[in-house]
Amino acid sequence: MVALLSSSALLAATPVFAQSDDAQATTLAKITIAGQGDRAGTIDKTIVAKSSRSSSKTDTPLLDAPASVSVVTAKEMKERGVTNLDQALAYTPGVSTDIYGSDDRYDHFLIRGFYQTTDGTFRDGLPMRVGGSFTASRLEPYGMELIDVLKGSNSTLFGLSGPGGIVNAVTKVPQDREFGEVYTTVGDGHVETGTDFGGALDKDGIWTYRVTGKWQNANAGIDHTNDDRVYVAPALTWSPDTDTTVTILTDYNKRDGNPGHAIPYKSGIDSETYLGEPDFDRVDTIERNVGYQLRHDFGNGFEFRQNARYTDLDMTYQQIYLGTADPASSRAALAIYGHSKRFQIDNQLQYDGSYGPFESRTLLGADYGRDSNSERRLDGSAGGVLDDSNPVYCGTRCISFGAPVDTRTRLTTAGTYLQEQLTINERWILTLGGRYDHADTMSESSGIRDDAVDTNFSKRAGLTFKATPELSVYANYSESFQPLAASRSTFLGTPKPQEGTQYEIGAKYRPEGMDALFTLALFDLTQKNVAQWASDYSYQYQVGKVNVKGIEFESKVALTDRLNLTAGYSYWDARIKDDATTGLIGNRPELVPNHMATLWADYTIPGKGAIGDINVGMGARFVGKTFGDNANTLPLASRTVFDAALNYKFKNGVALAVNATNIFDKEYVASIDDYSLAAYYGDRRAVRATLRYTW
Repeated sequence: MVALLSSSALLAATPVFAQSDDAQATTLAKITIAGQGDRAGTIDKTIVAKSSRSSSKTDTPLLDAPASVSVVTAKEMKERGVTNLDQALAYTPGVSTDIYGSDDRYDHFLIRGFYQTTDGTFRDGLPMRVGGSFTASRLEPYGMELIDVLKGSNSTLFGLSGPGGIVNAVTKVPQDREFGEVYTTVGDGHVETGTDFGGALDKDGIWTYRVTGKWQNANAGIDHTNDDRVYVAPALTWSPDTDTTVTILTDYNKRDGNPGHAIPYKSGIDSETYLGEPDFDRVDTIERNVGYQLRHDFGNGFEFRQNARYTDLDMTYQQIYLGTADPASSRAALAIYGHSKRFQIDNQLQYDGSYGPFESRTLLGADYGRDSNSERRLDGSAGGVLDDSNPVYCGTRCISFGAPVDTRTRLTTAGTYLQEQLTINERWILTLGGRYDHADTMSESSGIRDDAVDTNFSKRAGLTFKATPELSVYANYSESFQPLAASRSTFLGTPKPQEGTQYEIGAKYRPEGMDALFTLALFDLTQKNVAQWASDYSYQYQVGKVNVKGIEFESKVALTDRLNLTAGYSYWDARIKDDATTGLIGNRPELVPNHMATLWADYTIPGKGAIGDINVGMGARFVGKTFGDNANTLPLASRTVFDAALNYKFKNGVALAVNATNIFDKEYVASIDDYSLAAYYGDRRAVRATLRYTW
């Protein structure tokens, strides 16, 4: 195994972590890769996925799953020119992105009205949870084959997570065919180049490989900001026979960026004015991952799967931010230096059997995770007067800090789960699940240590009725469990785990003879013990209870072989049901819109003779009115933003694409900090051209 990892590391020509595995003392009779639903060769040719593992951790058709699942395919991401997770999710109903505007620190998103960034991002079914207050992993979309969005509570399968749902990205893996591409993107201060290629290393196809890489030098939309990246991901697969496969996945991900850019609310200051310190502000991360996927088929319906990943992450976070609404009188300084280590492993044993009119699929699983994080934090101020109309920056000489505060957190989790999918007469599908979680938390700040153990049993029940082979209706009940591991030291008193429940009914329709999927869902979500920062961010408290009732509609349709259509609508009726501040009860939680709608259509004009295909696409994203605070005193107006794409395919594997986001350059406030009254503006217009060669 060490040799396999070393070979992968050499392909990267960049540091990656390797771990030995000498536990394979016996020969496995039959091993295949732990599949993730639709794979390359299909998902890169359509916008309509047919199955997903995220809903059940088994390869279940979307029509049969008693849950709402959206799949963003590789074709969709490529045609829209996606460069980050926010953009990948921008046209997915039930998901709100861009909630902190042009913020390059993290990928912020809400699912069904709940903030899911902290515990809701997964990769290959394993969590990428935030290890500390600031130190966090980020996904590189170019390294992903597809992105699943499972909406609603799902702790029975995935353990610690919030009630809104999860985002599960599926990593690119080696294929048994030769393929490759290289591309270069330029425009609006953005230069990027990348490659993705692979195939067989020997004539028998026993060894296959894949190398995905990307280099980017870019600004983040305004002066004095950057979004630079280096991403290298070599992967190696061993298949000694048709039934035996083991895949090693590694990657190195370096990102140099800036903290969030904000302007005093309603100050009249130009939204592109930089009020930080260019020589000081930075958010730099270096992340290294190594992991593997395997499956062992014992025969007679039994199958074992195992996924594991180790992550090592370093972060430097330095920021000058607004202390009050007047940048001339007060700017605060923050510096955080963090290091995280994470190990996750998930074991699954599946049994498929038939008994007369019954077909049973039973899944027994056990997972383990250990997240360790250390951070050194310094708080201070930036002196000097900054003229917002003509800022003259003082650099590091005017920044002063107080004494550092060292914080350590550790979260150790162990979970066991059981799920039964029982099909009756090919029309009724009953899904039952249960999971026991044990979470051991340690949090230490300034020498004061807090230890806690939280346990929970989560339940799930779903029923699907296939009225016809094309139409299904379903109902489900599910629960979520989310201990507040990373930030216990910031609470007044001892925080309780956040717990959620969901009731959902829905319908799905996949018409015969058409590459399409229509989904409709109605849901009622409640979370109690919800964590909330005080207005001055000096401590956290638990507000009590938040409820979100809503409706979601999604259609993904290939109307013809030339015309594709993606449409979505979401309605969220979100209310604070219980809070220590009684005046907030009945209010809408901050940054939760009531209405959202998206539409994307693209049409291909077929080539003729020497002229290749031309694909023209255009989309619109609508976000309804919301508020920047729980008191509902800082209203944020609704907005509609338009995007467009033009793709031209030459006859020799060369393609030229032009992608534009916010094509009418709409200026809007995405969110407001209710303490400093700092407004975070959305991304302005960006136009980029990509030249791509595939083989």
